[in-house]
Amino acid sequence: MTSSPLTQLLDRHVRAGRLPGAVAAAASGPDLEVAVVGARDVDGPPMTRDTIFRIASNSKPITAAATMLLVDEGRLGLDDPVERWLPELASPMVVRTPQAPVDDVVPARRAITVRDLLTFRSGHGLAADFSLPAVVKLVDELRQGPPAPRDVVAPDDWMRILATVPLLHHPGDAWLYNTGSDILGVLVARVAGRPFAEFLAERIFAPLGMRDTGFQVPGSDLDRFTTAYRPDGAELAVTDPPDGQWSTPPAFASGSGGLVSTLDDLLAFQQMLLAGGAGVLSPEAVALTPPRSGLSLGGCAARCTRPSTRRSGSRSAGSCRRSSSRTSTNGTRRGSSPASSTRPRGRRASSPWTRPRSSVAVVCPTSASTP
Repeated sequence: MTSSPLTQLLDRHVRAGRLPGAVAAAASGPDLEVAVVGARDVDGPPMTRDTIFRIASNSKPITAAATMLLVDEGRLGLDDPVERWLPELASPMVVRTPQAPVDDVVPARRAITVRDLLTFRSGHGLAADFSLPAVVKLVDELRQGPPAPRDVVAPDDWMRILATVPLLHHPGDAWLYNTGSDILGVLVARVAGRPFAEFLAERIFAPLGMRDTGFQVPGSDLDRFTTAYRPDGAELAVTDPPDGQWSTPPAFASGSGGLVSTLDDLLAFQQMLLAGGAGVLSPEAVALTPPRSGLSLGGCAARCTRPSTRRSGSRSAGSCRRSSSRTSTNGTRRGSSPASSTRPRGRRASSPWTRPRSSVAVVCPTSASTP
């Protein structure tokens, strides 16, 4: 029996030794194709559709959805300064230049807003140059980088440390990766008055039937959890076994990369976006997601697309490459419905959102470890 092109694509990577196994799905309207290839680890059992993966940066759109849920309810406004809930970020300081030492600072020109965090323009985050002093401090003291849940302190302690790290750019001026989603996780918890993990479980995962998504893998499910790898020359080196970092609840529920999930759970989330919110988010909130956006960052790749008369130029999620988009959110004051979005000029970069359209692709490999 001839295998599908999707299965053949994944199988080529497995046979080349780039990864032990993968699962993938492509959905277009009512049609769904699922591919399952290889094994859960180099010497392990065969891959199955219900295998649990570290989804790395696909945690980011879920964190953004949780934030927009609070915007829907009028508990947050996109242009609200976050210092009301995150006093650690009141009166932020900014390094005089990106290359400046962390004690050469000036006051930020304005407050950090919810919109800044959602669009990764708060001033905190990872830049292309990891040698910049402010970035070094983020990585060394806040474990910004490949997810390692056991190595991160509790949210209040994390925020106290963050308050000692100057912004790399003034709020709104530049796109910086990753940290915005971690801050959003703390923000959601404080606004909701409950742990971030509990909020996600009740308000997003339960309504969507995402029973295998969370910040740890229960002991009863560790046999379905993959081993994580990174390339090491011609070999694959283990970075985390099934009974490793995700086998116990973390002190810090990372909104940037801390979740585990399955193919079908990620499909449920993407299909919620395709359906205009499906009772989880309002259609207005979903409409704020940036055009032509995709995610292909770390453990899994997920994207939504719609046939268009215009060529988008974005890459396929199946290629496991990063797509790029202009990050954009737009909204109104607290208590009112979000308005339609506009795209600002500026840097094109991967966003914490994926835009809902009319088809979905999800790829979950057993290797690659990026923030």
